Amino acid sequence: QVQLVESGGGLVQAGGSLRLSCAASGRTSSSYAMGWFRQAPGSEREFVAAISWGRYITDYADSVKGRFIISRGAAKNTVYLQMNSLKPEDTAVYYCAAVAIDYLYRDRGRYDYWGQGTQVTVSS
Repeated sequence: QVQLVESGGGLVQAGGSLRLSCAASGRTSSSYAMGWFRQAPGSEREFVAAISWGRYITDYADSVKGRFIISRGAAKNTVYLQMNSLKPEDTAVYYCAAVAIDYLYRDRGRYDYWGQGTQVTVSS
């Protein structure tokens, strides 16, 4: 089992930046890819970004490419999402997720573990 805890959400003006963190605990000795998803009110949970375990390969949704950066800490059990040039349409609850295989997925159904989510609100 892996437990994920997100932090770093908040309220920011359009054009601003936020950095989300996700700390993994439990069975973190296994290799697993991690991702960020978001869910706005009335919408489905959508893929934002993912990062592999071994070679730190990354993948981004087109809507955030060039603005968001996903990274992992040196110990690999922490993943970050640096969000720059934020837009009101980025407002959502952001979730951290982990999959017990070192492969990047965009399908939320592939992920085995989820955090509780952190709210990000971007005002215009």
